[in-house]
Amino acid sequence: MCGSRVRVRGKQLGLTEGGSKQLATSIVTGSQLREDMEKGVLDRFRSLPIARSAPLAGALLTGTLRYAIGTGMTLLVGFAIGWRPEGGWWLVLAGLLVIVTSWAVSWIWALLGVVLRSAGAVQGIGIMILFPLTFLSNAFVPVDTLPRWLAWFANVNPISHLVTAVRELTNDGVVGADVGWTLVGAAVSSPSSRP
Repeated sequence: MCGSRVRVRGKQLGLTEGGSKQLATSIVTGSQLREDMEKGVLDRFRSLPIARSAPLAGALLTGTLRYAIGTGMTLLVGFAIGWRPEGGWWLVLAGLLVIVTSWAVSWIWALLGVVLRSAGAVQGIGIMILFPLTFLSNAFVPVDTLPRWLAWFANVNPISHLVTAVRELTNDGVVGADVGWTLVGAAVSSPSSRP
């Protein structure tokens, strides 16, 4: 699911890092929220007898559904091309970890959607942050093949923690330290974890 190796007809293939793709789709939450603000949709919602947090909660809930569908599709494609995770039912925890992390990161993009002036700015800043983090992680290549300075960054990169956690869960059925670091990162990026 996150850069796992797939054996199909005796050949090793790289399975694209679907977990970090879900993080990239979390940018949509902020850009759609900004578009709703620009079009006056939120002003119309304010005139209705609903909670003030309902539009934001709806955007985040819709995003969570999007991450669940994307994660499920990634798993189905993996199964279709021959991926057989050896971690057993830990695969479910790995999928939930990807969904929870994407939901937590979507709070950052929702904040940018409220602060910035256009949906394009939200997408541009989101891509400017996530793409380097994705490509400077262990999602595509093993860390031990990187130059020392880049290996250091890949080891502290939050996307590397997510990728390693999902790999350990799906391939080995192991709940390692990276699961904890991923959850800490999700808690830090989500305001709902604060009192």
